[in-house]
Parts: sequence; C-alpha cells; structure tokens
Amino acid sequence: MLSATLNRASRSTRARRAVESFPLTRRVVDRFVPGETTADAVAATRRLVATGRTVTLDVLGEDVLDPAGARALCDSYLALLAALAEAGCADGADVSLKLSAMGQALPGGTTIAADHAAEICAAAAAVGCTVTLDMEDHTTVDSTLAIGAALRASYPFVGNVLQTNLRRTPGDLADLDGTGARIRLVKGAYREPESVALQRKAEVDRAYERAIDALMASDCHPMIATHDPAMLDRAVRAAGAAGRGTGDWEVQMLYGVRPALEQRMVDEGRRMRVYLPFGTDWYGYFMRRLAERPANVAFFLRALAHR
Repeated sequence: MLSATLNRASRSTRARRAVESFPLTRRVVDRFVPGETTADAVAATRRLVATGRTVTLDVLGEDVLDPAGARALCDSYLALLAALAEAGCADGADVSLKLSAMGQALPGGTTIAADHAAEICAAAAAVGCTVTLDMEDHTTVDSTLAIGAALRASYPFVGNVLQTNLRRTPGDLADLDGTGARIRLVKGAYREPESVALQRKAEVDRAYERAIDALMASDCHPMIATHDPAMLDRAVRAAGAAGRGTGDWEVQMLYGVRPALEQRMVDEGRRMRVYLPFGTDWYGYFMRRLAERPANVAFFLRALAHR
C-alpha cells in the first residue's frame, strides 16, 4: 500500500509542491540530489574531485515514453560531457546510463538505446570519461548485459551493474569473468518476485559477500557499491587475498549518504567514486527510490542523522 501511494505521489504535481515547500523533506532531497542543471553537476564534481574523490554522474530521467524523450536524454549526456571537459574535470569521471531513459522500452527499443549509448560512449572516449550501464528491474537484465558486451567491442571502458539479490547473478558474474569488464556490484533496490530474487536481507547480504569474493578473484575491475562498513572490510580482505592493489578496484557510494565513510576510504588511500544524480526529474527519482522499497524511507532519514 505504501509503494502504491509513493508511486502515485511521484506523478502528482500537488505532492511535488508539498515536497518542495516542506523544509525537512526539501533538506533531505537537497542532500541527495545536488541540483537540476548541468552547471550544478559540474560544480558538485569539482567539489568532490578537490577532496580526492571521483564521480559517476546520472542525468535523471526514467520511463521515457517516446523517441523524442530518449533523444533529449542522450543530448543531455552529450552536453554534460562537453561541460565536464570545458571545466577540466572530465578525465577520470564516469557517466551512468539507465537504458530505459535511452528508449529501451520503446518499440525497437534495444536498437534505439544501444545507438544512443554508443553516441554517448564516443563522446566520453573523446574527453577521457568512462560509461557504466545501470541495471534496472530483472526484465531488462539480458538486454542490458548484451548491449554492454556489444559496446565493449569498440569501447572497452563500458561497465555493467550486477545486483546480488537476483538469483541469476552468480552465473552472470561467471560469464563476465574473462572479459576484463568494469563491474559495479550492488545489492539491488528494485522490488522483485521471489521467483527471481532473494527476499530476506540476510540472504542478500550473504550473496553480496560471495559476489565480492568472486569479483575480486576475476579479471574484471570491481566497483564495490555499498554504504556498509562491514562489506567494505570484506572487500578489502578479498582484494588482498586476490593480490589486488588499491588502484585495482574502487568503492562507490551515493552522493550525500555517508560522507564520513567516503572520507575514511579516501584517507585509507582507496579509490572512492561518488554516484551523483542530477536533473529536473529529481522529484520523480526521489519518490520512485522510496516506492521501490519503502524501507528506503527510514534509510534516507537515518542517513540525514549521520550528517
């Protein structure tokens, strides 16, 4: 019932106005989404780079309903890459693409999304950025992994995301071993049926630990996306057991969630990348993140207390 309410709220103009005007909620949003414009994203990137972090930037936009919307999102990424280059902070940055925003769900969407992603990859290569394809619900996994593999033939820096709550992920990780791909490892935020996904937190945690070990032992580049200190300690041990140096893997965290933990990673000499979402669709992004898993409501409010 809460998920349905939050999803309705994500499409409500009245609810958006309430969120924007309510001081506490607005403060939470401001902490996790640094702004609506490319200039806001570049400014946040500069601040983070100055503290020893790197970034992966997400131009917010999901549920694209027509080719024009997909084209507009693609153009937004091209403008972002140009702005990063002009600001002198493109080298080493990454952009995260949701293929749904590139038109994946449209008729002929696999081709549309792949073409837009390839255009972005070409622009990223020209300025020294990398590209990571975000993973969405389980129905998109085959398409997203296939597009990632195809793009790597021309752009070896293209990464994929694996969600350890999905039962299929150990097999996907085994299939990617040998490709040298950049792999972001997450637990998974989407509500999925029990037939395809683990449901209990303890099971997902154990799956994440096993995936950390397997990813570190592979020839892929591990990107461990977590805010859990215990999981980070597990990653450090697994990296050491696999003979990886600090430059051979990285930690990723969402913008604004655990800045003190980010700083700990930087102080320890680890590669620390911050996932930085921005854009005019921040309200829909925020509400859909809560709707996907209502426990995120408590998570975001707890994170505010860590400030």
